[in-house]
Amino acid sequence: MRALALVLVTLVWGATFPVLKLATTSLSGAEVTGLRFMVAALALLPWAWRAPRAAWRDGAVLGALVLASYGAQAYGLQSISSNRSAFLTSLNVVMVPLLGAAWGRPLNWRVLLAALLACGGVALMSWDGGANLLADAATVAGAVLFALYVLRLSARAARHTARDLAATQMVCMALLGLLWMALAGLVERGSDRWDTLPARLNGQIWLYLLFLGLVASAAMLLVQAWAQSRVSAERAALIYTLEPVFATLCGWLWLSETLSVRAAMGALLVLFALVLSEWRSGAVVVTQPDQPA
Repeated sequence: MRALALVLVTLVWGATFPVLKLATTSLSGAEVTGLRFMVAALALLPWAWRAPRAAWRDGAVLGALVLASYGAQAYGLQSISSNRSAFLTSLNVVMVPLLGAAWGRPLNWRVLLAALLACGGVALMSWDGGANLLADAATVAGAVLFALYVLRLSARAARHTARDLAATQMVCMALLGLLWMALAGLVERGSDRWDTLPARLNGQIWLYLLFLGLVASAAMLLVQAWAQSRVSAERAALIYTLEPVFATLCGWLWLSETLSVRAAMGALLVLFALVLSEWRSGAVVVTQPDQPA
């Protein structure tokens, strides 16, 4: 049940790609990030206000990790294609079991094999060359940060209610996102972006921001925090490789983007990797994550 909840999360994340593409016709990446997390934080603020100090501590660390991951990915996207970025970001699925093993977690070889197959599937879907040393390094750094986020979330989620952890995390992400938006505005001080922001926030853009903030961020973070209290970090990372699969399907359905035979084969390979990771003695199972003391 919780694994299926993470599939839902990943489906919604995939749907954000065409929405983000439409929103960035009027807003910069920093503006979309800051405003979407502000919307999400306002929705969760009543619970964040009553959350215990321990939830704030873990929420701050988790929020900083995931926002830093977004920032590194956004920097890389300035110089490499979104396809290449998707592939490099998907490497976090291999990093999760390897980093976990480095910290003493048991290494499940079937899950590691499935992770490698999933990366191969994403490569079929997205690889197009076009290397750039700094952009590639930043994107890989973002993948490492997201792997650390997945590990940390699986380790800490059971210690808090999903509501407290999601709310505190989102408020911290909103504060950092708005800071990023302000700093980006200072860098572009010579432009008129600040003056034109109210005019660019029309009704259609607000609908995009409400979907990104309330559904894709606030609601899905609640589901993610609940589900990862019982799904291991390694299996969660594998499920998250469905994001480019769903993103490709949503782009094909909503934006009439091309769905090639190679992309379809890559998507099937990702699905096969997920089944392989869960298959044991004729049944699909979900294991409990190891929780540190």
